[in-house]
Amino acid sequence: MTGSFKNKLGHGGSGSVYRGRLQDGRPVAVKILNENLKGKRQGEEFINEIVSISKTSHVNIVSLVGFCFEGHKQALVYEFMANGSLERFIYDKKSCLGWEKLYEIAIGIARGLEYLHGGCNTQILHFDIKPHNILLDEYFCPKIADFGLSKLCPRKENFTSMEDARGTVGYIAPEVYNRCFGKVSHKSDVYNYGVMILEMVSGRKNANVMAENRRKIYFPHWIYTRLQLENDLGLCSVRTKEEDEIARKMTIVGLCFSSKFIK
Repeated sequence: MTGSFKNKLGHGGSGSVYRGRLQDGRPVAVKILNENLKGKRQGEEFINEIVSISKTSHVNIVSLVGFCFEGHKQALVYEFMANGSLERFIYDKKSCLGWEKLYEIAIGIARGLEYLHGGCNTQILHFDIKPHNILLDEYFCPKIADFGLSKLCPRKENFTSMEDARGTVGYIAPEVYNRCFGKVSHKSDVYNYGVMILEMVSGRKNANVMAENRRKIYFPHWIYTRLQLENDLGLCSVRTKEEDEIARKMTIVGLCFSSKFIK
């Protein structure tokens, strides 16, 4: 299917992804889960991915074509996304998509999250919304991917219990790693989304803010301060009044969702 893993599309903590082709000619992306993961974690991520995505059907959620299981080798087969992940286009100023397209992508991701949280029979919490896990098709329609850390919850329950923190450093909602900040719910995904929107606006990763001591700076607060003082945000190719309005609207939305400590 993959031509002996000839065309590698990318890799992450849970495995590597290769381009493949089915017998009917359809292109697919084949994710081979990392065999070095501890058995329990590998099994959990594999099951989470299959169970979660099999319950979904939405234009902004990546489709699972099938899966392979042979001994310790596990693979997931997805629809092929021609333009790869969102992170390819937001950190490199030469690859900016334009503000109207970025806005459309932000709306599409929000619709996907709304579907996961309220459109399925079972509420699905993703816990790892970030640019790397947002895939773009040939028309740059965004699709939420990588459900390895997801959790299924009854729709009637507003909160969920968790044994340990899950997610990616820099995007994890405060209540996910410390219950002193509150209870874990679908709002934890909304926090991830807010941080990601701020990255889309600023064109930089939240852990790479230019500061003398990066450990002491809180990314949303940095954005908020510069917005309040009407300082340059370093926005990617803002030229017209309309584009500036879109950029500032996205900034405010990102701050509303991610800035739990801004007063």
